[in-house]
Parts: sequence; structure tokens; C-alpha cells
Amino acid sequence: MRSIISLVGKSSSGKTTLLEKLIGELKQRGLKVAIVKHSHHADDLDTQKKDTWRFTQAGAALSAINSLDHLAIFQKMDHFFTPEEISDFILWDYDVILTEGFKGSPYPKIEVHRAEQGDDLVSEKSLLMAVVTDKKLDIDVPQFAHDDVAGVAELIVHKVKTIQSSNIDVLVNGARLTVSPAFEDLLTRTLLAMVPSDDGIKSMHVSLRRKA
Repeated sequence: MRSIISLVGKSSSGKTTLLEKLIGELKQRGLKVAIVKHSHHADDLDTQKKDTWRFTQAGAALSAINSLDHLAIFQKMDHFFTPEEISDFILWDYDVILTEGFKGSPYPKIEVHRAEQGDDLVSEKSLLMAVVTDKKLDIDVPQFAHDDVAGVAELIVHKVKTIQSSNIDVLVNGARLTVSPAFEDLLTRTLLAMVPSDDGIKSMHVSLRRKA
């Protein structure tokens, strides 16, 4: 199970700025980071008349464009994907997914706060793991200054180690299965024995698709 942590806060509190700085700090600590931004705007990110837009309009289930240094994937959706659904969709070995927004989600929250916006927070207390603020608040969670990016990064590293309970993700028909330690050990040993690798295997993705 990948670790998902949401950065939330009121508009213009500094969430995006903090995320930008956290990416470098966490990378220095050996974490591979993915970012998911939540938007309520129905913007068409795939610009009209572009080739990928034309492919989607023609009925492709998914269209992608690959340049020298980027890969962009476009897929029409009829609902918001949660960060966990996005994690299952990409199936890549990120250590942590940091989201901007998703304040109503069940994931641990780091709230970005500014005194000028009032003392009220948007997070549920039970999910709040820290506050990044320019004013000391009467709340029993760690509090960091806006420029203490290293402190926030260390907290995230500790949380990731706590959250991660399995090295295996198993999805059947799009639904995640709970993996017991015994099954994880058996499946890991079986797959590693079946696939030779001179350099050692750091990650493996196996997909089985059966015709109806």
C-alpha cells in the first residue's frame, strides 16, 4: 500500500509553494514522490485540435503523448479519481503520493495555515498530522514555520515508514485485495525465482488480462 498524505488549507495559504519545496527535500532523503492536485474546474487539459484530443474524440479509451523527457496520458472520466484510484491506475513504485487538496479524503493531512485567514482549520482533527503556520495554534499536533521545509519532510519520512505495511499491491478487476503476510512472502519468493535478473529486482509489475 502506497503512502498518501494530503496538503490542505484555505486558498492562497501556500500549499503549492510548500509542495514544490518538499519535493526536493524528500528526494534528498531517498523518497520517490508523486504529486496529485485536486481541481474543481472542468478544464479540458488536452487542448482542442491537438492530436491526443482528436484521438480521444474519435473514441480511444486512452491517448498518450511521449516526448524526449515527458509522458502525458489523457483519459476521459465520469467522476473524480481519488488519490488511491490514481495510485492503482499508474501502478508505479512511488514511495509517497502527496496531494494538494482532497480535504474531505480519509488520508493523513498536513494543513497550511496563515494567521490572516483566521484560526479555523479545514481538516478533521482525527486526520490532522501537522500544521504549517505563521502563528502558534492551540492544537495538539506538531506545528512548523512556513520555512521549516526540512522539519515537515522529516515528519513525512517518519509517517511513510509507519503507513507502509506491504510491498505488494494486488488488484483484481480494479479492486484492491488485502494481502496477508504469508501470501505476500509466497508471491514474492515465487515471482523472484521465476524472473532472472543480473542486477537485482527493485520493482515488478505483473498484469493478467483474460478474455471473457
